[in-house]
Amino acid sequence: MTNNPLNGKVALVTGGTRGIGAGIALRLAQDGADVAITYQHSADRAAVVAKQVEALGRRALAVQADSADPAAVRAAVDRTAAELGRLDILVNNAGVFLVGPVTELGPDEVERTIAVNVRAPYVAAQAAVRHLGAGGRIINIGSNVGERTVFPGLSLYSMSKTALIGLTRGLARELGPHGVTVNLVNPGPTDTDANPADGPNAAAIAGFTALGRFAEPAEIAATVAHLSSADGGYVTGAVVNVDGGFTG
Repeated sequence: MTNNPLNGKVALVTGGTRGIGAGIALRLAQDGADVAITYQHSADRAAVVAKQVEALGRRALAVQADSADPAAVRAAVDRTAAELGRLDILVNNAGVFLVGPVTELGPDEVERTIAVNVRAPYVAAQAAVRHLGAGGRIINIGSNVGERTVFPGLSLYSMSKTALIGLTRGLARELGPHGVTVNLVNPGPTDTDANPADGPNAAAIAGFTALGRFAEPAEIAATVAHLSSADGGYVTGAVVNVDGGFTG
């Protein structure tokens, strides 16, 4: 492997302003890619990540887009290809985490969850295939609870992340003849500001992993980087659990 296996590539990471998304954006930039990210409200955070990408010697683009809006999702994909000259890697990372008893989550929560966690990855992939050539990559970011739900109140979120398994496998079959790979990465508990490793329930959550700890965003990003590179070129339709043994 070269030091910059993604030299000349352009990546779009949705929801790339913090946590796992920011970690992925920075790792892809470290590996040589120019990187676009989307954000909904956090323009300041997006600017910080963009500056970090540029500090690595790569071009950066921050695009405001609500993932619940299909037109905004399509526009973000097309703008990335237009302004950065191409699109090679799509990482569908943006998501919402709405939890609660099934008796309390109503139609609004259901619609929002499906719109962001399921429809947006489909729409983004649909838009991206017009730009991706042979060697293109689509990587969906799921969740460990898509395969093992250990706490109550996660039915809606788990359902939405499980849907990505079908999307990934279907797209892999459809796009394989064009040389485009599609994979799903399921992170386990990861130390972010939304889910800190020192949070009130962190010890219990970590206890469900074989390693007994949370991941760092960089550990999730490393797997995404591998799947984005030529070294990951024969992996497609796969569900890769980067979860410390949570689902083992």
